[in-house]
Amino acid sequence: MAVLCLAAATSLSAQSVYPGQHVGKMKKETIVPLRAESFDLKGVRLLPGRFHDNMMRDSAWMVSIGTDRLLHSFRTNAGVYAGREGGYMTVKKLGGWESPDCELRGHTTGHLLSAYSLMYAATGSEVFKLKGDSLVSGLAEVQQALNGGYLSAFPEELINRNLRGTSVWAPWYTLHKLFSGLIDQYLYADNKQALEVVKRMGDWAYNKLNQQTEETRRRMIRNEFGGINESFYNLYALTGNEHYRWLAEYFYHNDVIDPLKQQQDDLGTKHTNTFIPKVIAEARNYELTKAEDSRRLTDFFWHIMTARHTFAPGCSSDKEHYFDPQKLSQHLTGYTGETCCTYNMLKLSRHLFCWTADASVADYYERALYNHILGQQDPQSGMVCYFLPLKDGAHKVYSTPERSFWCCVGSGFESHAKYGEAIYYHQGQRLYVNLFIPSEVQWKEQGLTLRQETAFPNEETTRLTLHTNDKQSVQATISLRYPSWSGKAVVRVNGKKVTVRQKPGSYIELTRTWKDGDRIEATFPMQLHVEATPDNPQKAALLYGPIVLAGERGTEGMQSPAPFSNPTLYNDYYTYDYHIPADLKTTLPIDVKHPERTVKRTEGEEELLFTTTEGDVLRPLYDVHRQRYVVYWDLQNKE
Repeated sequence: MAVLCLAAATSLSAQSVYPGQHVGKMKKETIVPLRAESFDLKGVRLLPGRFHDNMMRDSAWMVSIGTDRLLHSFRTNAGVYAGREGGYMTVKKLGGWESPDCELRGHTTGHLLSAYSLMYAATGSEVFKLKGDSLVSGLAEVQQALNGGYLSAFPEELINRNLRGTSVWAPWYTLHKLFSGLIDQYLYADNKQALEVVKRMGDWAYNKLNQQTEETRRRMIRNEFGGINESFYNLYALTGNEHYRWLAEYFYHNDVIDPLKQQQDDLGTKHTNTFIPKVIAEARNYELTKAEDSRRLTDFFWHIMTARHTFAPGCSSDKEHYFDPQKLSQHLTGYTGETCCTYNMLKLSRHLFCWTADASVADYYERALYNHILGQQDPQSGMVCYFLPLKDGAHKVYSTPERSFWCCVGSGFESHAKYGEAIYYHQGQRLYVNLFIPSEVQWKEQGLTLRQETAFPNEETTRLTLHTNDKQSVQATISLRYPSWSGKAVVRVNGKKVTVRQKPGSYIELTRTWKDGDRIEATFPMQLHVEATPDNPQKAALLYGPIVLAGERGTEGMQSPAPFSNPTLYNDYYTYDYHIPADLKTTLPIDVKHPERTVKRTEGEEELLFTTTEGDVLRPLYDVHRQRYVVYWDLQNKE
């Protein structure tokens, strides 16, 4: 689920919408002032590098999943097979959370609707357009058979159970994925049938819910419903239909949002990823209605999350729940860092950045993107993790191609398709360079293309080359993020050093008339630093710039094939036994004030690799796969 920033064309969908991309599609535009706007995802292309590699592995996996397999439970629910020429169609069923007996079945189809459309925008490859079109066509057939607008892979009785308050997993959460995916198909892939299908779903929801009592409403929303209210705000923005805005407000969760309006950081042990999407919906409400209380609570929530409820890699939650942030060192378990939480925090961050253009928001985005999202995917298999375990000696547990389909598999399909959405922003004649990722952006409004080449974070320098249309000169400001982790920056334009007056945690402003072929070279020195837990200064992570380093701890005691093929039950990743050796070394002798004295970068290596005075090997957490690791060390201070 992602974020949005717009001006002339409103940002919609769970996946961020971009100005200029959806001209003529919006009936209700963003009415609040924006400091920055997203670029059209179609205008950003990744260049070869680690992010591009992840995207390609993601694309291969999503294309390999057959459309009939994704539609099977939908068709079974509607009895569509009975009327198909040739009779019943035999389909190899998906497993895990897409099993025919799982109450969340169908959610992956929604995620893939979004992911196909995002990948189509990010690459231009027609295969993703065709895959999305075939899914939408099949879903339209199912909806017609159900004859009433309802569309799901499970019977409507699951919604009725939710209304009655009887036991059911999360039916509105699953429907949110379909709403979001269909909206994305319309926005990113111009599938008009998708818009008609999702409007009929919205009409069904309105007709079903507008007759319910307030008691029923409050009982229903106690169950997890994901970001369904965000989808309704987006559908309202697309159509102008007040029924959809009513639906968005219907899912206002008083018990969650009201305390945030009062600036109360009282999250207790509640489920983390039910909070974040509800705040994203409030962000959409602010953008569409200028409700200042929604803006204030969004800003408050983002700041307490990033300052108090977040681990060093930018992730949050332990077993998917909040905990006392003053006891963080007691929650370094094998089940920390649900990936969907980080996925949604990045969405929320993009809202805030569009409102504020605050470099600290981009700093958080960078940390969470590199240390968690980038490292979620196993480079060998392309599979992804549900959690980012921070227990000493734990290891990453990956999904399988056909037997997992956790929520974090679904959000993972999207995350690795849309890396280009937050590298650059613009406003007026200003272009923000927020992330140092090899890529190229077309700034059509200014007739300018910017190409960024870098091996960051393996090197400290990024190089930008500007090309102007018809080789005409262009007056513009290039705003380079000056990261809070950086030493004294060095910037050169066409080889000539320029004076940098700004401080880390801001933007270096380069305003001039740019000519075709002009080059910018910026070096942001990186240092080692220690980040301790709030309750135990001797338990700490080690970072190099924004990059969390992990100590390699080998494969002793690791079960095979368990580390590389996930547990088969719905939730037995909660009982997964890491079989951590009792004598696993977790201590790190280090000079806390000057860690570079005891931890040295390995000379002659292009990759990031460090060794300690005792011979421990450390590398970026995102690069540690298929082995044990330590992130939070027991420090032995050697000043």
